[in-house]
Amino acid sequence: MRAFACVLAISLAAAGPAQATPLRVASLKLCTDELLMAVADPRQIVSVTYLAQQPREYAQWRQARAFAANDGSLLSVVRHRPDLVIDMGGAGGRDSERIARRLGIGVLNLRYPQNLRDMEDLVMQVSRALGREQAGRSVVARFEQLRQSRPPRLSDALWLGGGGLTIASSGLGAEWMALAGLKQRQVAGDRVTLEQLIVAPPPILLRSDYRIDQYSSEQRWLMHPLVAKARVARTIATDGRPWTCLGPPMIEEVRRLRTELAR
Repeated sequence: MRAFACVLAISLAAAGPAQATPLRVASLKLCTDELLMAVADPRQIVSVTYLAQQPREYAQWRQARAFAANDGSLLSVVRHRPDLVIDMGGAGGRDSERIARRLGIGVLNLRYPQNLRDMEDLVMQVSRALGREQAGRSVVARFEQLRQSRPPRLSDALWLGGGGLTIASSGLGAEWMALAGLKQRQVAGDRVTLEQLIVAPPPILLRSDYRIDQYSSEQRWLMHPLVAKARVARTIATDGRPWTCLGPPMIEEVRRLRTELAR
């Protein structure tokens, strides 16, 4: 840890104290990349994770490539001399936060959201930290617009990803589904078996296309002949990338799903 602190100190030798309003901000998680890019002035962003720059992972990867990439560690962003680092879950632990603060880097460590209200709170936390409160309010207003225009009746549905992975019937993912007009079925262990899909197929199967073109055991599950023969009334593809973090990019995905369901 002393060696790590020494490397950071040398890297930040020319850095001054943290700004009251951060002028240079770095994100250490894909989910904080999404929040940062949703509310920041692009001139404030100095680094996002390499995942945000991958087409398979993030729909706005082209915009993300305008910034330097990092590997999710504090050490990988120090050379960009950020005023503020945004993390989620704090994988680096208290020692990394302590080092960052000693070097004049502010740290905003966010909690994982459990519902839409939590997500709104995260949007506002980030926007206030950046001195961009109005930008945050604009994003939250779009959340509220979806609530106000939510379809009055919800259709029985099942979200399905690779390997039979699904989402809980309550919580953040299910709330986004409800805004699109879908009610997620309750499935034990949040994983669907082939037998369940065949015996009790849902009227609507919301099928994630996350990494659908990548050969893997999970994607082979989706290509199983029995899955194709399941008597699902309707299958709708959903862009799997926003479902990773269930943040602001879900706004446009919900709107797209509403259009699909109306056809």
